[in-house]
Amino acid sequence: MNETDYIGITESQKETWATGDFNEIARQNVVMAETLVETVDPHPGQRVLDVACGSGTAALVAERRYCEVTGIDYVPGLIQRATARAQANRQPVDFRVGDAQDMPFPDDSFDVVLSVYGVQFAPDQERAARELLRVCKPGGKIGLMGPIPEGWSGDWFAAHAEYMPPPPGVHSPLRWGTDEGSEELLGPGIQSIENTRRTALQYYRSVNHAVEVFSTYFGPTIRALEELDPVDQESLLDDLNTIMSRYNRATDGTAIVENEYLQTAAIKA
Repeated sequence: MNETDYIGITESQKETWATGDFNEIARQNVVMAETLVETVDPHPGQRVLDVACGSGTAALVAERRYCEVTGIDYVPGLIQRATARAQANRQPVDFRVGDAQDMPFPDDSFDVVLSVYGVQFAPDQERAARELLRVCKPGGKIGLMGPIPEGWSGDWFAAHAEYMPPPPGVHSPLRWGTDEGSEELLGPGIQSIENTRRTALQYYRSVNHAVEVFSTYFGPTIRALEELDPVDQESLLDDLNTIMSRYNRATDGTAIVENEYLQTAAIKA
């Protein structure tokens, strides 16, 4: 696939992620961000980058350690939301509009580079991986958290792909969620890598509420529903309800959905 294709796909992705309000989805990622920051353990004063930061969750967690934090995302509306959150908390985070596939930073700029359910969705995965390595200092840490092919994540993204197939030639974001994929992407640019399966719980008032949250605020679900005919819309919503029910661990009518994901902690060579 040539670069023109990637550019077009990236532009389409921007429109998708700008739809809805991802901050309503990201509230479930706070525990993941806290776990990742604890794992890579940035120290006060170190420079930290949150890649594809969305509404800034991981960046805000890192800044609580008095790190010098920057966050980038290619959706301007998400950067505005991240900035508003930081200002409300009086946290001096430098949020900028930027693409994970072409980051506006010099080589070796950051002690720690993070991404929570972010860089995994960049269509040109090899280029995004090179950028993670490029902006990280030698001996610096790269910490990632993302979906895996199994469990809730795998079923959730498979359901969407059934109705809205991904562009031809583009790897699934779930590639990052495998040992083979993460090692292949980060490759010889690292001196060590450790992948750990972890579980996070997502809390909703009910299974129906869980599906409502995603169909109201999650860009990929909204775009799929917009482009499907009424029969397929109902079919997709039924599939999503089934998936939420499958991984619901609550027994009191609420929904506590078990989400297994992959944590990657690497050290740059």
